[in-house]
Amino acid sequence: MKTSNMIRSAEQHGAAGAPLLEKSLLSLLSPGGRRGLSILIYHRVLPRKDPLFPGEVDRAEFSDQMAALASRFNVLPLLDAVRMAKAGTLPPRAAAITFDDGYADNAEVALPVLQQHGLHATFFVATGFLNGGRMWNDSVIELVRAAPDGVLDASALGLGRHPLHTLAERQRAIPALIGQLKYLPMAERLAQVQRLADLAGCALPGDLMMTSAQVRKLHAAGMGIGAHTVNHPILARLPDAQAREEIAQGKLALEDIIGAHVSLFAYPNGKPGEDYLPQHVAMARDLRFEGAVSTSWGASRGKPDPFQLPRFTPWDRGRLRFILRLARNLTNSAQLA
Repeated sequence: MKTSNMIRSAEQHGAAGAPLLEKSLLSLLSPGGRRGLSILIYHRVLPRKDPLFPGEVDRAEFSDQMAALASRFNVLPLLDAVRMAKAGTLPPRAAAITFDDGYADNAEVALPVLQQHGLHATFFVATGFLNGGRMWNDSVIELVRAAPDGVLDASALGLGRHPLHTLAERQRAIPALIGQLKYLPMAERLAQVQRLADLAGCALPGDLMMTSAQVRKLHAAGMGIGAHTVNHPILARLPDAQAREEIAQGKLALEDIIGAHVSLFAYPNGKPGEDYLPQHVAMARDLRFEGAVSTSWGASRGKPDPFQLPRFTPWDRGRLRFILRLARNLTNSAQLA
């Protein structure tokens, strides 16, 4: 049966007939050996819905997704999956769960849910934001959230004027500002964000990211800890020596925190050929990681490159749609740098 027909059949049978059809479909697309590893990316798991970002996963949705994943896939620690893929011993319907950046809710909200469902995840942590730091894009989000009603006039900064009278206007202002700042050199971007915060005139939170103790909590619970640089720069925009230093120092800082070897790396932003380049893949190999992950959607074809493993962001909220989105992802070929 063709993949598209199997997907339609699962949709038509609904909840009663879906599990068997879903497993059959996933086994076809994810046969094991070296092929068919699904790696999921999460960033945050909120304790409750955020009106500013209603699409962000909260505790209840995350628990539903983990239940569906556990019942349909063979969920593995990512490091084990990398080693199995190299050896050609992946089981059918292999999957791994990852988190990027190092948000505090990973340890306080996501971890108990993972433990409840008996699942393992790997947490890629940017060490420069631990212990009270904040990623620049979160500074933009939080200053727009907290700014008083009116117009945020950032035209003097070359960033335009942004009305903030309604929730919808705030939702539009956030991507508009982030889009203008994202690919500036890091120092210039941080300076612009600070100027924006001064314009908004509001205090920003200092507890969005994990503490070192929370990183150790994840490690002590048996979760994987992976490197994600120090400052989360776009590696392709840095001189090679600086890029290597970001990768190496992030790895060393995490090893010092958890007292163990860090074997996996996630490229910041992670788009092949745009955010990282072949020389950054070589750096990850040289720094003795065992594998690295991108944000390229799709599946590896043929023998996967363990230093450019594709990952998938699951956005569908319904259980069946969530599983079928994962199945469709396996039909796409991932890009490489």
